Amino acid sequence: MPFLKRPPTTPSLSTLLDIKSQKCGLRHTVFSPSGNEYTGEWQNNKKHGKGTQVWKKSGAIYNGEWKFGKRDGYGTYSVLLPGSKKYVKKYCGEWTDGKKDGYGTYFYNNSSVYEGEWSQDQRSGWGRMYFANGDIYEGKWLKDKNHGEGIIIFSNGNRYEGSWREGKKDGRGKFYYCDKGQLYEGLWVDGVPKCGTLSDFGRDGAPMPAKYQIPKVHLIDPQLVLREAESAYLGQF
Repeated sequence: MPFLKRPPTTPSLSTLLDIKSQKCGLRHTVFSPSGNEYTGEWQNNKKHGKGTQVWKKSGAIYNGEWKFGKRDGYGTYSVLLPGSKKYVKKYCGEWTDGKKDGYGTYFYNNSSVYEGEWSQDQRSGWGRMYFANGDIYEGKWLKDKNHGEGIIIFSNGNRYEGSWREGKKDGRGKFYYCDKGQLYEGLWVDGVPKCGTLSDFGRDGAPMPAKYQIPKVHLIDPQLVLREAESAYLGQF
């Protein structure tokens, strides 16, 4: 009976080298051909877990959680100030599949700050925006624009409370002219007031009150008149 040689039970040298080269678990800094560097955890040759990535070209740095090679979880993205060695935060919050997604805070170059919900790298959901000029918006967002119910308080004290559509006042809302002591309530379309009432509101405490008070309109049913005017306007579209 011929003797059959058993196959080797240990992996070949090439197989061992291939296994050894696979990055898995905690590693020291790994440099890519482009000069980028990553220090942290790996799984199946991909960044997975907690780690820090530094991009050589831009000088940006990300420190946080990864999932299968992409930023995923909680992390902070910072950029290097031109001509210095100082880092400043740009975004601090949640990520999904490499994009800002969930709750987080973004710091703009002009000193504006947004804190709230994100979806696919865009402000979407509830959020609060602090503008560089002192204005503050709090409310709903959709695809980086005010959309839904929201309030904006202007730096001069005036404010709007109501509905928004694609970044503009649209729908029912109230505009408080605190500087003049007046209040507009009614319908807005594409950022423009169309049908509503203008009345005195906080006139005595206004810094620049209107010269004359707004006279009262004596109607049996003023709301009916407004509804009819609103219906007539909306019926044009």
